[in-house]
Amino acid sequence: IVIPCHRVIGANGQLTGYAGGLHYKKALLELEQDRV
Repeated sequence: IVIPCHRVIGANGQLTGYAGGLHYKKALLELEQDRV
């Protein structure tokens, strides 16, 4: 099973590390949320 790393969140529900930076991780998650 492959899960894109920008979709992984920490055990406490907070955003955790992403190579592109947390700002971009949040933006990707928000962009995808609109399409689900």
